[in-house]
Amino acid sequence: MKIPKRLQPLVDDGLIDEVISRLMSGKEADVFVVRCGEHIRCAKVYKDAIKRSFKKAAQYQEGRKVRGGRQARAMEKRSSYGRQLEEKIWQNAEVDALSRLANAGVRVPQTFGCVDGVLLMELVSDDEGNVAPQLGDVMMSEEQAIEDHAIMMHYIKLMLCAGIIHGDLSEFNVLVDDNGPVIIDLPQAVNAAANNSAEAMFARDVNNMRRYYGDFAPALLHTQYAKEMWALFEEGNLTTNSTLSGEFEDDSNSADVDSVLEEIKAAMQEEQERKERIREAEGEA
Repeated sequence: MKIPKRLQPLVDDGLIDEVISRLMSGKEADVFVVRCGEHIRCAKVYKDAIKRSFKKAAQYQEGRKVRGGRQARAMEKRSSYGRQLEEKIWQNAEVDALSRLANAGVRVPQTFGCVDGVLLMELVSDDEGNVAPQLGDVMMSEEQAIEDHAIMMHYIKLMLCAGIIHGDLSEFNVLVDDNGPVIIDLPQAVNAAANNSAEAMFARDVNNMRRYYGDFAPALLHTQYAKEMWALFEEGNLTTNSTLSGEFEDDSNSADVDSVLEEIKAAMQEEQERKERIREAEGEA
């Protein structure tokens, strides 16, 4: 196929020998199958921010470290330099996350460098060399669903122990090869300890997996891995060796809605009476 403009510099530099095909076009990047010497890999070409449709990007970037005050100010002012820096941080976040998660024992694609907004990485495939399907395209037995869900919960636990939350995990961001699930797409990876939305994003990730695997194994729909893991994480008790049960009892009492409403009404009435007393006192003065 014709070499895409963004890949031409990598071809010129000898990093890519051939662009074989377009694999997919996503909300934040286009992915191509390429040949690098004797190896078939994929090249992820990040889209510019103005073309990227990833919602609430700023929410995901909260808590990411910036080297100095000048860089932070440039990003806040949305200057040309600031936008370039923001793009670099967005792209490097995936490279960093993939490296850290691989070291933590999570199955993710191996990376081979990021050059000018293009990430070269392993092409996840089956034993015959075919591109591995997305989880959403895979049918499975109840037994297989329970087994793979357990693997995913283990990976998510390892991720949280490494301080990383995927932030957009679903059946569309997991590939399945002959050895099981592989987690992909991490440019929006969240710092678990420094992002105010971390807990909500973590719960969404875990419950998306529960929902999907639960279609094949309904018993999984009653599990509470998100609450169980987050509670252990907040207490500082979550480790890579933590045994999870999927059960969690919320100690907080259910809110009595009627009582809360009565308290609000009483407070409003008290405030109204206070204002009336003030007006009466001013009238008498």
